[in-house]
Amino acid sequence: MDLLSRGGRDALTTRAVAVAAGVQAPTIYRLFGDKNGLVDAVAEHGFALYLQEKKARPPNPDPVEDLRIGWDLHVGFGLANPALYSLMYGDPRPGVMAPAAVAAYQVLHRLIRRLAVAGLLRVPEERAADLVHASGCGTVLTLLGMPAQRRDLTLSETAREAVIACITTGAPALRSPAAAAITLGAALPSDTTLSPGERMLMSEWLDRLAKSL
Repeated sequence: MDLLSRGGRDALTTRAVAVAAGVQAPTIYRLFGDKNGLVDAVAEHGFALYLQEKKARPPNPDPVEDLRIGWDLHVGFGLANPALYSLMYGDPRPGVMAPAAVAAYQVLHRLIRRLAVAGLLRVPEERAADLVHASGCGTVLTLLGMPAQRRDLTLSETAREAVIACITTGAPALRSPAAAAITLGAALPSDTTLSPGERMLMSEWLDRLAKSL
């Protein structure tokens, strides 16, 4: 973390880490497998405190406002920790997500689930989470790429509200069969009336309806 904060990702060579830690380079490979494993561990360690703060925050009674707060926390973290954020999101490996990024995505999914249960989601949960994730990460990386004096934080606010308008109905009203299917699908895992087989079939039907938008 110290090397990262002082020199960015380029400072995280196995040689530099080994020297700073007072160990031989093979020790790093034995503990972390390879350079990517080491980098993932650094990102996971640096992100842990942020996740603890985010998980400890009591949910807002309004799930839409809760999503706004979560977005703002994410953007604020990225701008305050550019090297760590770039480590997590700036160099994607196809089909692989850093463990810290996976944990952050799970927190996002819980926010999206609250919208679905409240009848406020107009697109399937997975699509909504992907849209928020893509827009949030893109916003942070765009702002980080700007000179500090040019950063206009209203860009984040505009992007946030555009995404919220895209994924929510604006009121807890079931305006279409697809919206009703999304809401019922979110509540289905807690149902005890149907048998496991019936829930599986119902889940398939609801998923097809939700994607009929």
